[in-house]
This record gives sequence, structure tokens and C-alpha cells, in this order.
Amino acid sequence: MSWILLVVAGLFEVLFASCLGKAREATGLAMYGWYGGFLVSLTISMALLIKATQTLPIGTAYAVWTGIGAVGTVLAGILLFKEPASAWRIFFLTTLVGSIVGLKAISH
Repeated sequence: MSWILLVVAGLFEVLFASCLGKAREATGLAMYGWYGGFLVSLTISMALLIKATQTLPIGTAYAVWTGIGAVGTVLAGILLFKEPASAWRIFFLTTLVGSIVGLKAISH
């Protein structure tokens, strides 16, 4: 169950980072709505991370959480914000995913 909470926490990390990107593009009340989404997503992400680390090793949990956030945020940037999808970006995302899977595989 802790791994599921950790993955969901990572997805909320992607959401709060994406909200920051959308807030940067928005103006007026819409900007405040995106910042509100950022705060809600941040709170949920942190709460789930705290819950997951009650049973998972902190180093592994934090690395997986940030890894999910990093990969998801780069993918969101490519898909939502038209950032470049160069071969090197995809290569390093792939190595990051491999590292995350490896950390999960060796954790107790």
C-alpha cells in the first residue's frame, strides 16, 4: 500500500509543477486558480509522501517520489508546454526510469 501512496504522491508532484507552468502562462483570476491548484496538489503530495515514508526507507521513497515527479514533469512539459523532445532528453528520462525501477527492486 505504501508504494501505491508513493506513486500517487509522485503524480501529485507532477500536477503541482504543471500548475506552476500554467500559472506562469495565465493572467488575472486564472493565475490565482492555478496557484490554488499548486497549493492543493503540493499539500496532497507531501501528505502522501509522509504517509509512505512511515513504512518505506526515506532515501528510497524520496528518490522514487522525485523521480516520478521529474519524469512526469518533463513529459508534461513536452505534451502541454511544447518543450522539445530531443533524443538526449528521452535517453536521460529512460535512464532515470531505470534507476527508479532499480531502487524499488532492491528496497526491502
